[in-house]
Amino acid sequence: MNKFGVLSFLMALISVIVFLILRGPNVNLLLMAIILGSLSLLGIIFAVISKRWLSGIIGVLCNSVVLVSAYFTLLAYGIAG
Repeated sequence: MNKFGVLSFLMALISVIVFLILRGPNVNLLLMAIILGSLSLLGIIFAVISKRWLSGIIGVLCNSVVLVSAYFTLLAYGIAG
């Protein structure tokens, strides 16, 4: 595993930590969706750049889960707003 594969996993882990920190009843959903989306897109880019099959597939899958949750957060913002 090279440094880009590790960075991809790190972006997914940072996204989960940010999600756990920013949750609550008075959270700014738009800010949360922007942060989660940008971190997961960076993670997907790092996974593709890594050029290793295992770290690329696992990195894309982990960051895609975060990206889908960011999409649902943005959808909740649209419903609530």
